[in-house]
Amino acid sequence: MKEGHRSVHVVVRGRVQGVWYRGWTNEQAMTLALDGWVRNRRDGTVEAVLIGPRQSVDTMLSKMRDGPPAAQVENVEIVAEGVSAPSGFSVMPTQ
Repeated sequence: MKEGHRSVHVVVRGRVQGVWYRGWTNEQAMTLALDGWVRNRRDGTVEAVLIGPRQSVDTMLSKMRDGPPAAQVENVEIVAEGVSAPSGFSVMPTQ
C-alpha cells in the first residue's frame, strides 16, 4: 500500500437497505477518488471496502455515519484494515 494511504473493510448497520445507501456510497467514494466496493448483505447490513489517501478514507467514514437522507445509520464498524481491492469503485451484488 502506498505511504499515506489507508484501507478499511466496514460493515454498516441500521436502516441502510432500500434507502439508496449503496448508490450514495458509490457517488461519495468516486467524488473522493477512492478504490473499493460496496454491497448489500442478506442480513440487512451494507459492507464496503474503502482504499485511498488516509484523509479521504477518514472523510468517507465520517460521511457514512450519516448516509443519504433516508438512511438511519446505527453503526459503522471497521472489521479489518489493510485490505485490498481492484482499482476504481463499484457496487457489487448482494451477498
